[in-house]
Amino acid sequence: MVSMKRLAAVAAVSMLGLTACGGTDAGNSAVPGGGQAVPGEAKTNDVVASAPVAAAADILPGSTMEKIKQRGELIVGGSLDAPLLSQQNPVTGEVEGFDADMGKALAKYIIGEPKVKIVNSASETREALLSNGTVDVVFQTYTITPERAEQVSFAGPYYSSGLTLAVKKGTTGITRPEDLNGKTVIAGANTPAIPAIKKLAPQAKIVTFGSDPECMQALKQDRGVAYVQDETLLVANAKKDPTVQVVGTPFTADPYGIGLKHGDEQFKKFVNDWLKKMQDQGVWQKAWKNSIGTVVQGEAPTPPQIGSVPGS
Repeated sequence: MVSMKRLAAVAAVSMLGLTACGGTDAGNSAVPGGGQAVPGEAKTNDVVASAPVAAAADILPGSTMEKIKQRGELIVGGSLDAPLLSQQNPVTGEVEGFDADMGKALAKYIIGEPKVKIVNSASETREALLSNGTVDVVFQTYTITPERAEQVSFAGPYYSSGLTLAVKKGTTGITRPEDLNGKTVIAGANTPAIPAIKKLAPQAKIVTFGSDPECMQALKQDRGVAYVQDETLLVANAKKDPTVQVVGTPFTADPYGIGLKHGDEQFKKFVNDWLKKMQDQGVWQKAWKNSIGTVVQGEAPTPPQIGSVPGS
């Protein structure tokens, strides 16, 4: 499945701010409101404060990790406009969300401080940015596939998304795809949702629309009882529109990996070791709860097993 996009001392940690070169750099920022912390900022700093730091012996001479530490910042290919994942707060300049917090935590692990520069990247530029050394890593709902693994290396997976359901708030009786049998269901035209619905709810009537905003509008107009789409996109939609809620858990697999330069096995092992510590120490779960978990109900999911999918 192609990904659609599918997230503690407040004044003491370094924060991300816009730079003229189109990325974001870490630096100390004043807290707006006379020293009062804004909620998203506090959550981010809570995650960073809990994140581990690598032992000096793990920063091997001549390694990518050493180069990053000597540079003093981690360069991340990512987004500035993905709600709950990596979105710039217009008030603080801080980049917030699950992917953003994971990038800051990795920077802290290598450097000792969460100093990150984000290079705004797109799905068609990520491989080039990694191969030419413009970025060190990519955190951007980067689905692991064997085809992509021929061009880049993947640590992780660090998160698993997939198709799930959105309904109007207050809807009852719909929590899984099988509940859609005999009902009218909304899906994007030419998306993986269509065959998935046909397989799991063969008696459902599918109506399609050309774009996500059109599908969302159709749901709000009761032209279908549910909208089937990638969880990450639906979560972002629900964040923007409180009349919609995400229900159930993903029923297809879309494993997100941390993109690395192809062939750098030393750095891949290092990042996977860091990711395992984040999971074991509960920091991954905290990052999820503070971002995607503000919209998706329930406890944090079990993190995907590292190296568990082809291409990882």
